[in-house]
Amino acid sequence: MALRWIAALLCLLWASASAQDRLNVLFIATDDMNNDLGTYGHPIVKTPNFDRLARMGIRFDNAYCNYPVCNPSRASLMTGLYPDQTRVRNNAVFFRNTIPSVKTLPQMFRDNGYFVARVGKIYHYGVPTQIGEDGLDDPASWEETVNPRGRDKWEEDQIHSIDPVTGNLGGTLSWMAQDGTDEEQTDGIGVTAAIELLEESRDRPFFVAMGFYRPHTPYVAPKKYFFQYPLHMIRLPVEPLDDLVDIPPAAWVDRPFQLNLPKRQQREAIQAYYASISFVDTQLGRLLDALERLELVDNTVVVFWSDHGYHMGEHKLWQKTTLFENSARVPFLIASPRHRRTAGLSTGSLAELVDVYPTLADLCGLDPPGHLAGRSLVPVLTDPLDSVRDSALTTFDTHDRVNPRRPLRPRAVGYTVRTDRWRYTEWGADGGQGVELYDHWNDPREFVNLALAPRHRETVQTLKRLLRKRVAEATAEPKL
Repeated sequence: MALRWIAALLCLLWASASAQDRLNVLFIATDDMNNDLGTYGHPIVKTPNFDRLARMGIRFDNAYCNYPVCNPSRASLMTGLYPDQTRVRNNAVFFRNTIPSVKTLPQMFRDNGYFVARVGKIYHYGVPTQIGEDGLDDPASWEETVNPRGRDKWEEDQIHSIDPVTGNLGGTLSWMAQDGTDEEQTDGIGVTAAIELLEESRDRPFFVAMGFYRPHTPYVAPKKYFFQYPLHMIRLPVEPLDDLVDIPPAAWVDRPFQLNLPKRQQREAIQAYYASISFVDTQLGRLLDALERLELVDNTVVVFWSDHGYHMGEHKLWQKTTLFENSARVPFLIASPRHRRTAGLSTGSLAELVDVYPTLADLCGLDPPGHLAGRSLVPVLTDPLDSVRDSALTTFDTHDRVNPRRPLRPRAVGYTVRTDRWRYTEWGADGGQGVELYDHWNDPREFVNLALAPRHRETVQTLKRLLRKRVAEATAEPKL
């Protein structure tokens, strides 16, 4: 009998030690943030806390979303499946209606004894209409949820929009330099709640997700952040006059305001976007301060991602929903306490947001479900010169942005692959509605479409075969 009690006690002690050895996860998402950050080399945007997080871990310089729209991108990352597999290709579809039995990323942690909680926007929410609500959240994913709602929402009627007729705030350019403190903003309230969750759960393994609403339009932040970016410092994109001549009609988004937006308004919108980024940066600093104060840095993985990139005037484009680099590329950082040897380094390794799920399972020693389509990036964390991919795939269906008054903007499904040198894009079946090829070694801003150049015929054929292979992977029936 005594031996049984001793064995039981040893098992209990082993389980307790095992729980203490588990890595926690602080899972941080932003909405509509591109790579205009100090740590990515932007000349004027001030992001000292993103710089700080980059010093704690690895900065991925070539990370890409799998769909440049909020809901499809988030559903893809959180399920570990490509958008063609989730069948979520717009902001209206809830993934549980298309793949009801899928085990999500937080569910995996919850099933393994973690405390799992969400603050703010992780799954899709309409911004700003659904701030403070559940949006398309997935209740099965969480033990606890917080839907912050702050001054930016209360004073919504004071926000300036370039579309005064409809009053649209979330689908066009809109902004406000607001009075008050950071802690009165929705994201400031959210960070306060996330810190409380960290404090309450510090003695058990946790997966705490903090989802920022900014810098999604309306670009709202306290006035002090606007003061960091006086208008005379804002530089508009300088591009060739014939930049749009050689791109297929399907590649360009037909938003009515884009071609005639006055330069001052362009600068004001960019100023507000930068201010919103700096506001998020300060809130990130509060989270990192809390990790240090609670002595959680040495056993917590911090992962940061944006759901897609964002145009701020490049190619005469604003916002997202394209397959250009600005829309597909995302900021992505991982700080793992078990990879301190490589902390502070960056990697050129290609990565996709669908890789987040298997990477976190690998880092935390959990058995992932068999349906995952992504790849673990742990080899890259160990050696930033390593690579687990030869390409990154992004897709977009133009059905949500066809302007019926301009029939030259056709409906088409586009797929693009990004390699270390090339971006190759096809619109429609076999590229029937347009093909694009950009040489990022010599043309990183994608001004010159080389797809029809005779000297690049062999490159096009090679990339066409690669694209076929990648599309086959992304459309394969998932093993749910």
